[in-house]
Amino acid sequence: MIKVVVALAAVVLVWLLWRQWSARRRAAFIDQYPFAGVLDRRLAARRPALTPDQRAEVFAGLREYFLLCHRAGRRMVAMPSQVVDDAWHEFILFTRHYARFCRGAFGRFLHHTPAEAMPSPTQVSDGIKRAWRLACAREGIDPRQPQRLPRLFALDAALLIAGGFIYQLDCLAAGREGAIGAGFCASHIGCGGGCSGDSGGSDGDGGGDGCGCGGGGD
Repeated sequence: MIKVVVALAAVVLVWLLWRQWSARRRAAFIDQYPFAGVLDRRLAARRPALTPDQRAEVFAGLREYFLLCHRAGRRMVAMPSQVVDDAWHEFILFTRHYARFCRGAFGRFLHHTPAEAMPSPTQVSDGIKRAWRLACAREGIDPRQPQRLPRLFALDAALLIAGGFIYQLDCLAAGREGAIGAGFCASHIGCGGGCSGDSGGSDGDGGGDGCGCGGGGD
């Protein structure tokens, strides 16, 4: 009996070590993937106002988003940035490159699901909250009392993206200045399930139009 227990414990240990190794290998694959080499010309054509340095920021955001998806496993992560979503769209058009990337990064195909195609508004809301929590954790930000926005939530405003997703860190100040209609209330995303309120077109917990699509959940 003791031998059986020891053998089972050894199998579990080996499985846990393999899982940790696999997770590190996939994260490293995402970290090292040459997004610019594949996508730079396409993104330049789609967003001609962006400079080369700004496009590099977008690709850093795309890398960050895929790392969030990796960390989330099979749970859906909403996309907080319109310009990063543009880069994702262009990547998907390179079907072979994208399929190989997904195998190396996730071990499966990461589907792009528009918000309107998701089963319920709750899934959209959960996805943007998950993106917020994971992004804050990666950047050492308190998700409930943030002093700054994570990269993915700040990028569209920083690059002045037309039609971008704009998040207000201080919603009360934005309201006093008359700017609340131009963005979404980031502080509401970090609230618990009871958080509510109208934040310039988004619902109280950061769902609604605060993200355009999501990856994972399949």
